[in-house]
Amino acid sequence: MTATVGTACTDDGPATTAEPEVSAAPSPSATPGAAPSCDARASFRPTKGVQITAGTHMQTIKDRGRLILGTNQGNVLFSSRDPFTAKIEGFDVDMGREIARAIFGDPDRLEIRVVANADRMDRVADGTVDLVISTMTTNCARWERVDFSTVYYESGQRVLVGKDSPVQRIEDLGGRPVCAVSGSTSLDNLAKVNPPPVRVTRADYGSCLVAFQLGEAEAVSTDDTILAGLAAQDPYAKVVGPRFTEEPYAIAIAKTHPEFTRYVNAVLERMRADGTWAKIYDHWLGASGPAPKPPAARYR
Repeated sequence: MTATVGTACTDDGPATTAEPEVSAAPSPSATPGAAPSCDARASFRPTKGVQITAGTHMQTIKDRGRLILGTNQGNVLFSSRDPFTAKIEGFDVDMGREIARAIFGDPDRLEIRVVANADRMDRVADGTVDLVISTMTTNCARWERVDFSTVYYESGQRVLVGKDSPVQRIEDLGGRPVCAVSGSTSLDNLAKVNPPPVRVTRADYGSCLVAFQLGEAEAVSTDDTILAGLAAQDPYAKVVGPRFTEEPYAIAIAKTHPEFTRYVNAVLERMRADGTWAKIYDHWLGASGPAPKPPAARYR
């Protein structure tokens, strides 16, 4: 299913708005058993323009006739199913539509497959989807399994509680039930809080909201972008506290197709430069204020 038609793009080469190049190939830590260490924000340098050459994964996608996007259906404003049209739409979906536009000249050449958070990397790696755009944080552990584009959105983790709750920050919830999604960095981050909350897991954030409404969790904690969508669905909920993590969102692509990652980075460069990113932001997130500058690209 598809979302609203976005702004048309041209086949110009990538803009030069990137941060300076850094040496940051993802690599395991030197300490045995430790988490891998890398610059998770640094991706591959983009192709020169978005022309498609034979033998690339982009040509395979073009021959197939559609781009297959893996995403969520419960992240309001980013990727959720409209109850009236049944279409999955949002900021992340429109990012996918712009990549389809670059490949086909038609943003409607997009097939959306709903992928659970815990399965996102598996579905990219096994080729079920061409890419995942699903409020997915790039980090070094994930770089070990998939490749990532440059960062397309900056978020951070906060807390959703009831409007009459005295909770002001995540540390106030030590020993109390807080919901997060299985397979998410948000769930991992809760284990690092001191004192830690009791972690309640659900398959998606819509289910977390239900758990919160039923009293099975006192709060929901995840990226503030997702929490804003949940709060919009519940007039008795509010988002509190400062961000206690950084969550840079990037597009996940199989390690077997580095040329596709470079191509996607070229599309992202063009979107930053020609105002398309800002238009998508204003459409979905403009209620919180005018579009900020898009995250600057960082390359290896």
